[in-house]
Amino acid sequence: MTEARDEIDSRDRLLLQRMAAGDRAALETLYRAYHGGMCRFLSRLTRRADLIEEVINDCFWVVWRKADGFQGDSRVSTWLMGIAYRCGLKALRQRGDEPVDDYALREGRGPSHDPDEDRQLRDWLGKALEHLSADQRLVVELVYGVGNSLEEVAAIMQAPVGTVKARLFHARIKLRNVLPVLAGESPAQRGKLS
Repeated sequence: MTEARDEIDSRDRLLLQRMAAGDRAALETLYRAYHGGMCRFLSRLTRRADLIEEVINDCFWVVWRKADGFQGDSRVSTWLMGIAYRCGLKALRQRGDEPVDDYALREGRGPSHDPDEDRQLRDWLGKALEHLSADQRLVVELVYGVGNSLEEVAAIMQAPVGTVKARLFHARIKLRNVLPVLAGESPAQRGKLS
């Protein structure tokens, strides 16, 4: 897995070099490579599809302008997600919006039932993630969804590694408590299983 990530990072570094020289095709290639992952990542911050697309476009505008400034201290993917995260927070602040809190989804107005087991599992986990703060959801997505290291997440979120570890620790505790309840176990049943 590390070799594949290294190959992708090498490709991305070359794309940044080409972008720094004005190659728009390199920008398009990088955009296509990261669009889906950024959508998923930013959906942990806001559910507004229009805002997510706007943030991604803002992010890649920054990347286009600053491609020659990439210093290589991190993976390109870490650098990109950091820019997307900051663009997302800025967009929310400018609109007076708060990061997603999902109280409406907790009240049963969530996604419809799908008979496919993978879909059910994703929905179940999605509902559990709704119980986390926006920062905790983002850390969980970056670590477990994207596969970033704690150091990379710290760089993306511009937070100390200790803060990232604490957010992940508290997220795990919340998930450990909420997942059995969402699965239909009562607190008494959980106590018997422990």
